[in-house]
Amino acid sequence: MTNVYGEWLKAQREAAGLTQQELADLAIMTRSHIAHIEAGRRIPSAEDARRLDGALGTGNVLQSFLPKQDVAVADYFEAALALERQATVIREFALSFVPGILQTERYARAVLSTSYPPVSEEECDRLVVTRLQRAKVLVDPVSPVVWALIDEAVLRRVVGSEDVMAEQITHLVRLVESRRVRVHVLPFGVGAYQLLQGMLSLMWFEDQPPLAYSEGNSVGTVHDSPALVTRLQGAYDLALSDALPLRESLALLRATAKDYEDRD
Repeated sequence: MTNVYGEWLKAQREAAGLTQQELADLAIMTRSHIAHIEAGRRIPSAEDARRLDGALGTGNVLQSFLPKQDVAVADYFEAALALERQATVIREFALSFVPGILQTERYARAVLSTSYPPVSEEECDRLVVTRLQRAKVLVDPVSPVVWALIDEAVLRRVVGSEDVMAEQITHLVRLVESRRVRVHVLPFGVGAYQLLQGMLSLMWFEDQPPLAYSEGNSVGTVHDSPALVTRLQGAYDLALSDALPLRESLALLRATAKDYEDRD
């Protein structure tokens, strides 16, 4: 999305002689929330926009011109996508595929080609672009802090081709070696564990309570119940305690990538 909305908000705030903190106080929001909106990293809710209009005396302009998410994602993932962009900490669990923000272009295309009903080549291109844009959260060398807990099946099941798998796993190796991401593998030998029901993403934020997002077959849900989020965090921690340590996980990733390269 272009940032006309955020730039206009900033211009109105400055014309009113307000700092971000002063506007936040008037609109009953946090300073960081204002900063995210002005920078184009966050789309305000309708209620946020109403309070901002009230604080700035801009009628209903900010409410009327709320930008929409101009991205190609499944309807059930839209809320999670917005949250992913705001998170300061992201902990992913992957049962079937490499987490979206860690996928390479060819791997993402191979995953999306399994959609049913099938999507057109043009739609697949749009979906791939969106998935690669999600990876931009890793451009900042520090935030968000990203951990990925992946089932060994993610590495063993060939998605696309051996060459695609070698490229994808090598990408994970580079992210780990750069210390930008931690990857831990849950080996088959662990047996059953707490997260086998499906994909899970845990997110922490600067200015709101932690949330969780779970996904199954064409179904995804954002969880904001504190009790449920705490329970999912506990399940993640237990599964992580059974995973291979970082060094051993990295060794397995390297060996698996080499095996795919040799087989290609």
